[in-house]
Amino acid sequence: MAESISVSPLFSSTSKPAKTSTSSSGAYILSIASLPGQYAASSSSPSNKIDIFDKSTLQLVHTLPGHQEATTALKSISSIGGNNGKIYLISSGKDGTVVVWDERTNSPGLKMTNAGKNQPILCFDVSPDGMTVAAGTDLQGEDALIHYWDPRKPSAPLRTHGSTHSDDITTLSFLPSRDLDNNNLLLSGSSDGLISISNADEADEDEAVLHVANWGCSISQAGWIPGQQQQRANIWAASDMETFSTWTGQLDPLLSVDIRNPSVHDHGRTWVTDYLITCVPDTKSSSSPGSPNLGVFVGSNEGDVALLSHSDLTTAGAAWNIHKQWSNGHVGIVRALLWDEEYNVIVSGGEDAKINVWSGPGIVDDDNAKYI
Repeated sequence: MAESISVSPLFSSTSKPAKTSTSSSGAYILSIASLPGQYAASSSSPSNKIDIFDKSTLQLVHTLPGHQEATTALKSISSIGGNNGKIYLISSGKDGTVVVWDERTNSPGLKMTNAGKNQPILCFDVSPDGMTVAAGTDLQGEDALIHYWDPRKPSAPLRTHGSTHSDDITTLSFLPSRDLDNNNLLLSGSSDGLISISNADEADEDEAVLHVANWGCSISQAGWIPGQQQQRANIWAASDMETFSTWTGQLDPLLSVDIRNPSVHDHGRTWVTDYLITCVPDTKSSSSPGSPNLGVFVGSNEGDVALLSHSDLTTAGAAWNIHKQWSNGHVGIVRALLWDEEYNVIVSGGEDAKINVWSGPGIVDDDNAKYI
């Protein structure tokens, strides 16, 4: 049974992107990252390239070669291996490498490898201090691995954990800061249905895994929900079956819903969700516990995007709200979405090879309004 969505009193919609461009290869756009003055967008196989677009014009500036086999993830980071003071572009690929790109040469400046054992990497993340890079592999034989590198020693991982998951590792995410016990926490999700939280500084895998939960469905995405002051962060997760869940920081289940259920049919306005694109935490939230502090970006098969929030991510009975809708920019599935907070714009990429920049989720009538 469909759940209703309340329309925010400050709801707004946009029917045309502010800027639009196209990937150099005409391939799907799979992920987008923000750099100073530029956006980076990775393309699907067989292209695997990473296009760099000028932020002000969205014109293609240049193209990085990407990975020899599928470029699987793309992020921008502010610290790597003790080097700070600039923004770095980093990517992973099915060629078994994690690459930090050198913008001066448009080539790899640093390449993390597994001593010639090129098991395909599906996801990665970098610790907040830049001193640990974690990458998750697909299942080869009986092994799905989490590699941990010190980026100052990129030729081989410091350690590899092989029993945390038993199938493709699809998502990794470091807690943005050390937890209350001073642990460097890594969240992982897998096609095996497990969500795990590990201490990334612990060499012994049996000791490293702190919490595990079995959702019972293949996990495609997961991330941290910011906690209130002196409270632990919670977890969100999404499955291949378009279900959405939230969990405590100890992985006790809170909420599990089909993200396609909440819909709007009100006063001539209709929104029906077909899939989850991604979730964006509101790291600036200082509201009371239980208040919405996660933006849930969803899409339609026609290529439209909407921003939802859930008024209490700890219970299924709370209300959904719709805050903004972006329409007529894509044809087909939207695969990637970035909220550029500095400029308050949304950048979307789709299976139509288009990259679009839209006015952001900040409410038009109130420049100081929170986006949820």
